[in-house]
Amino acid sequence: MNIKPIKTEADYEAALERTMMLMDAALDTPEGDELDILGTLIEAYEVKRHPIETPNPIEAIRFRMEQFGLRDKDLVPYIGGTGRVSEVMNYRRKLTLTMIRKLHDGLNIPTESLVQDYPLHSTGE
Repeated sequence: MNIKPIKTEADYEAALERTMMLMDAALDTPEGDELDILGTLIEAYEVKRHPIETPNPIEAIRFRMEQFGLRDKDLVPYIGGTGRVSEVMNYRRKLTLTMIRKLHDGLNIPTESLVQDYPLHSTGE
């Protein structure tokens, strides 16, 4: 077992390749331990080099709508009337704390996505 830190993309690719070779390793064996350590190193490298950003609230809502086959009118119980839904979904009004709670509870959208700040679009008036 020759394990070293993953510092470059080449190191990362080599670690992934070695991991694939070890996928069937039994637990509590030298190969199983190597697989466990490589998994930890790969995860640390991915978090550092390829972070996944939290989507803005409207993107998170749209994603959940797509998953559940929802339309804008289906958001009325969480956001308010159709006019308010339109304003929020078109970046003309920010989510309120009440809306955030309802969206989280009703559609199971992560709170950390819903509380992100995002820019409003001007109405052009």
